[in-house]
Amino acid sequence: MRMHFTSAAAALLLLAGVGAVAAQDVVITPEQDTVVREYVKKQPLASIKLPGVELNVGTALPDTVELHEVPDVKYRYVVVDNRTVLVDPGTRKIIKVYD
Repeated sequence: MRMHFTSAAAALLLLAGVGAVAAQDVVITPEQDTVVREYVKKQPLASIKLPGVELNVGTALPDTVELHEVPDVKYRYVVVDNRTVLVDPGTRKIIKVYD
């Protein structure tokens, strides 16, 4: 019985570690970062409010939020509470918050 508990606990820790690595697997190159910064300055959006949604990396935005394309970058952006937020369109998770 003790062996099964130890094995199960080890498996859970392993899976938790894999999930944490996958969540942090998004890397924005300096070139992409420059493209995004320049584009959003040229294409300003009206800021929206999202009560109850924290603007943290990894937070998923609701499906009701319209994401806007950045040319030559696979990510999308939106402006929430006057902060530009870069989002993975596949998962709708925030990958970077610009101040």
